Amino acid sequence: MIVFSKYLVPKGYTGITIYPFVFLKQKALAKDKILVNHERIHLRQQIELLIIPFYLWYVVEFIVRFFYYKTWHLAYKNISFEREAYTNEKNLDYLKSRALWQFLKYT
Repeated sequence: MIVFSKYLVPKGYTGITIYPFVFLKQKALAKDKILVNHERIHLRQQIELLIIPFYLWYVVEFIVRFFYYKTWHLAYKNISFEREAYTNEKNLDYLKSRALWQFLKYT
């Protein structure tokens, strides 16, 4: 389910996925198939990890990567969940053939 809110999406981002919702900053972004696919990949990741463990893993991995890269942006871009989503966001059929726990390939 897509929800539009410029207040719930953090500054500097166009969308965020918090199961079962995809929050987009603007309604027009719903037409961006690549962005929506990116967020759908996150939905699949969250379901795989039974939601709460996904968020715990995400935060812990971000902290580890932040200490390694020393910048917010590089830490965020190198989280395994983000690496999988960014790598495959242009493949609109990716979720049809995606293997279970595929994000592990990006750790």
